[in-house]
Parts: sequence; C-alpha cells; structure tokens
Amino acid sequence: MDSGGKQVTFQLMLAVGAAVIGSLQFGYNTGVINAPQKIIELFLNETWYDRYQEPITKTSLTTLWSVSVAIFSVGGIVGSFSVGLFVNRFGRRNSMFMANVLAFVSAAFMGFSKMAGSWEMLIIGRFIVGLYSGLSTGFVPMYVGEVAPTALRGALGTLHQLGIVVGILMAQVFGMEALMGNASLWPILLGFTFIPAIVQCVLLPFCPESPRYLLINKNEENKAKTVLKKLRGTSDVSADMQEMKEESRQMMREKKVTIAELFRSPLYRQPILIAIMLQLSQQLSGINAVFYYSTRIFEKAGVEQPVYATIGAGVVNTAFTVVSLFVVERAGRRSLHLLGLIGMAGSAVLMTIALALLEQLKWMSYVSIVAIFAFVAFFEIGPGPIPWFIVAELFSQGPRPSAFAVAGFFNWTANFIVGMGFQYVEELTGPYVFIIFTLLLLGFFIFTYFKVPETKGRTFDEISTVFRQSAASGADKHSPEELNRLGDSPL
Repeated sequence: MDSGGKQVTFQLMLAVGAAVIGSLQFGYNTGVINAPQKIIELFLNETWYDRYQEPITKTSLTTLWSVSVAIFSVGGIVGSFSVGLFVNRFGRRNSMFMANVLAFVSAAFMGFSKMAGSWEMLIIGRFIVGLYSGLSTGFVPMYVGEVAPTALRGALGTLHQLGIVVGILMAQVFGMEALMGNASLWPILLGFTFIPAIVQCVLLPFCPESPRYLLINKNEENKAKTVLKKLRGTSDVSADMQEMKEESRQMMREKKVTIAELFRSPLYRQPILIAIMLQLSQQLSGINAVFYYSTRIFEKAGVEQPVYATIGAGVVNTAFTVVSLFVVERAGRRSLHLLGLIGMAGSAVLMTIALALLEQLKWMSYVSIVAIFAFVAFFEIGPGPIPWFIVAELFSQGPRPSAFAVAGFFNWTANFIVGMGFQYVEELTGPYVFIIFTLLLLGFFIFTYFKVPETKGRTFDEISTVFRQSAASGADKHSPEELNRLGDSPL
C-alpha cells in the first residue's frame, strides 16, 4: 500500500461499483419521466376517455402528470427516513440487497400499466421506485464512505453522484423516440429498472460487509480485520483498525443517537444544520427543474431538436462529475462547493436574460443552451456530489444512520417541492423563474462560506472531535477557518 493510503484494490472497486448501481437506479428514475412526457400524457388522456367517455381536462391532465413526476419524491422521502431501520439491523450490504425487491415490484407495476390501462399502476410504480431510491441515497454513500480509505473517501464518494448522472444520461438516451421513448415501448423504458437490480443482486454477495459496521456495531473484530485486508490489499491494517477502535470507544461514551437528539444535543446541532443546508443547496439550486423539464425549456428556447440538447446536458453532467472525481481530494470539499454555487448563480442569471430576450433576439436560444450547460457543469463541480458524502464525514458511527435519514428527508422533500411546484411557478413568472433559484444559490453560498468547515484528508474521528471541541466552547462562535484550525490541532 502506498504512503498516501491510496491503493485501489479489485475488492474495493467491486464493493463500490456494486453499491453505485443503486445510485444509477436513482438517476435513471429521476430522468426517465422527462423525454416521453407527451406520449405518457396521451396515454393518460386515452385511459381517461375509455373510462369516462370524455376527454381529460387540462387541469386534470396537469395534475395527473405532476403526481406521476412528484410521487417518486414522496417515495423517496419515506424511503430516506427508513434508512436507519435497515442499516443497523441488517448491515449496509444486506440492506442494499434487500431493497432490490422494491425495484422488481416497481418495474412490474410500471411495465404493465399500459397493458392494464391503469395510470394508478404507473403512479404506484413510481412511488415504489421512489422508496427504493430513497433507501439507496442513504445506503450507498454510507457504505462507500465506510469501505473507502480516508485518502480516497472524497473521490470514491463522488462515484455515487457519477452513478446518478450516468443513470440520468441513460434515461435520456433510451428515452429517444427512435429507441424506447415512443407509444409502444415507453412501459419498457420505465420498467427497465429490473435489469440493474438483477446485476446488483448478482454482484453484492461477492462484496464485503462494511468493516466499520462489523467492528463498531457487531463487535466482530476478526471479521472486520479480514475484510479490511481484502479492501486495502495489505496485511497491515493496524492504522485503520486503531482509528475504528477509537471511534468505537467514542461511540460507547455516546448513547444511541435518535433523530430528535441530533437537534437537541449541542454536540450534533451544528453538523446536522450543515448537512441539511448542503442537501437543500443541492435540490433548491434549480437543477431538478432543469432535469424534469429540460425538454420543455429547450422547446421554449426555440431549439429544433430539444431531445438532443437535453442529452447534451446529460453528457456535460457526466463529464463534469468525472472532473469533480479527480479534483475533490486536491481542492477540498468546501472550496468546490462554493465555486459550484456561485457558478450556478451566474449561469441562472444568464439563462433568465436569454429566455427573456428570446422574442426580440433569436440567437438568444443558443445563449440559453450555453447557460443550461454551464449551470449543469457548475452543479457537478460542487452541489451535485459533495452533499451526499459529506454527511458520512460530519458524523461518527453512532449518529450517522440518523443523520443520513434526516439529510435524505430534507433532500427528497425539497426535490418534491421543486417537482410539484416548478410548472406552476414557471407559468406565473415566465422566463424569470430562475431568479428565484439565483437568490437561493446566493443564500447557500453565504451559509457555506461562514459555516462549513473543510473535511478533506481527515478521519471521521478527527472531524467529530472538531465539532465536540467547538460545541464545548460555543459552536456558533467559530468560523470555518477556526474549525479548520481546531481540526489541525493535535488530537
């Protein structure tokens, strides 16, 4: 193993690769509903007519469509809040394995909805796959954070986001009319989730359980040591074992942390506030407005082939996640998040100007495409990947499952609000809808600048010690720079 602790072994990549299939599923089901919107609306209209012998009203159609989009987030809210019920009882790996039952059931509901002439089946299927995705957004970053060595935690944590964006891109490509985004094949497009679920079920039995879970939760030291040797590719894992034992001792001094205690205890109040705000900065940045309604935005911008522009945004999305993967351990989490937020704010202003002047200046349609691509690129530099894995970094083993449940709940709730509300707000505000997101982005930038410490290169125990020390001396009195210096002091 090299001195920086950066050896990537086959066992480590198998574990992370199998886990991020769950992330891919989340991304796929976020993006899949976008391209075939008109075809699914036609299905809703035909089914309504067959039942009631009258065409569906515009209001009912908008409501049914919005529910079909947003019920995914309701499932996500319920799923994310249930993460703690699974991971401590069944382990991280087994929880991911069990969740695939939901992927299979949802694929059946969505895949057979057209044959059954039932939009209810479509909506139920979207809810169940939302449940699965909500669980995955807790299971995957937690498992990856716990199997990764400290020096690679940020880079491997970014793979969760890479899985999401590859899933979105797959959904956009498969959703093209020439492939599955047509009147006969859209149920297969939505039911495709059963294939990644099969792949994950085949791979997970060959992956190890989280060594942190084995040692700290199950007190199985020999098993944890064996797993670590495989993951690290070396027989000397004493440093990792020592760090986990220190965390275990710290956890024994803490009683089991409930969700309510995260907010009541001064020890956890600051890290949970940071975790929540970073999750909100991801969802309320406006990125899901772009993903859910990108085809419509490009149509309004006068793009002749909006589906290709949407796929272009997906390619940019994926490319910049890969960039983030390589720079997150060099540049640090906090600076990348700040850069991403301010870049997105600038892009949102440019998008607003382009959409507002579209009637007078036709070439503004190209500016709007550039603005959307820049918006997506800056998202993947910071607000896309960082909120997911920083939750694992801010909390020790005891409060981590509860923290993931809370962070996931806020992430999915914000996702739901944007999914349900964007269409209505856009009708009211027209091209100025992205001004709302600009103001939110600037607010998140200010919060990150003043409140979020750097976690790059620190062990979980060092990070939690920073918050313990700052809680003891009054958390709110410390700037991120002071918290960083606290973390650099001998522990």
